[in-house]
Amino acid sequence: MDQLSDGQLLAAWSRGESSAFEALVARHERALLRHARALLGDWRAGEDVVQEVLLRLAQRPPSLETSVRGDPRAESAVVSAWLHQVLRNLCMDTQRSEQRRRRREEAAAARDESSGGLDTIEAADTKAAVLRGLLRLPQDQREVLVLRLFDEKSYGEIATITGRKVGTVGWLISVGMKALAAELAPLVGGPGPGGGVVDERSPAMGRVQSVQGGAS
Repeated sequence: MDQLSDGQLLAAWSRGESSAFEALVARHERALLRHARALLGDWRAGEDVVQEVLLRLAQRPPSLETSVRGDPRAESAVVSAWLHQVLRNLCMDTQRSEQRRRRREEAAAARDESSGGLDTIEAADTKAAVLRGLLRLPQDQREVLVLRLFDEKSYGEIATITGRKVGTVGWLISVGMKALAAELAPLVGGPGPGGGVVDERSPAMGRVQSVQGGAS
């Protein structure tokens, strides 16, 4: 099953082959979890939403246009975009219905700000530092960074998933990377806030990408 395209797996699932659905889940679940957790602002809060997305995939899978059938990359892009759009809508519903969670997150963020920021962190704590740094970012920046750095989505794919213009996606990624790099500066001895341009090849961003498996 691992060698089949997403379109072939959907077709097999429609014929009742459960192993095809299991292969689709294995292929997309980790990226969905990262996206859900980024949107909800809590790295443990995405599992229920992802399970609902996968349930909808099982019950009402997306249909593939004739123009993309037979092209594994195009099929994967369509299925991935559908999954992430469903997930995003569910996360928005969850946020609107869970005001108490939002208040707790805001209170936690306020406590972090009053503490004066992160102290110098040992290398063993890099993963925790990255997660804390992401959680401090505004939701829109956090979402696009997770999709870009962890899931390696293109700017166009991120624009499709989030409903934003490509230029807006680029701006959010640029601002978010600069803020995240400033959070991680103590780890790499790099510049702090206002210390120059930060890109995806910077030492701090290397730290982010080095822990992507641990953020899933």
